[in-house]
Amino acid sequence: MQLRAGDEDAFGLVVQRCGGRMLATARRFLNNECDAQDAVQDAFASAFRALNKFNGDAMLSTWLHRIVVNAALVQLRSKRRRAERTIQDLLPRFDQEGEWIGDPVTWTDASETILERRDSREMVRRCIERLPAIYRSVVLLRDIEELDTDETARLLAITPNTVKVRLHRARQALKTLIERERGLQFSNSNQIGSCDREHRASL
Repeated sequence: MQLRAGDEDAFGLVVQRCGGRMLATARRFLNNECDAQDAVQDAFASAFRALNKFNGDAMLSTWLHRIVVNAALVQLRSKRRRAERTIQDLLPRFDQEGEWIGDPVTWTDASETILERRDSREMVRRCIERLPAIYRSVVLLRDIEELDTDETARLLAITPNTVKVRLHRARQALKTLIERERGLQFSNSNQIGSCDREHRASL
């Protein structure tokens, strides 16, 4: 196999074929174009060095996907000192008696009625991108990459319990962002409809 033999031309074809999808993956984790491109370059460099370890058990695209996810996480860990945005205003609130302020938020509603709807996926992606990196990475690994808690903890270099806590908070915040986005879309739709009715009435 030319690729496993280290053929640079064969590897160049792989870069052309898989580079776009790898960059899209890196962007989801990093939210920064330069960092995402750096992660992809690092991933390809790592893949080229490890070609002799690729035994064909998984698809080449799957193997590269795992490598770019790892490269993106390395980028995130290198930037941990950056100040993270808070998600406190996105989490459920309680009154003095311990009752919910507003409707209780459950991830089941989001995962079953929103994530499975094809027309909502782009909106969900936008909402995930708005989460701070430490929460975004947990959601992506657990709910998008479908890794288990222990594997997620290993990749993020945190404890399994920390993964569970961050995932719970991230899901709550994401549900709030999705509801706000849907409310904004509904409001805009009503405004457009109202303008259309006014326009027709003036004719």
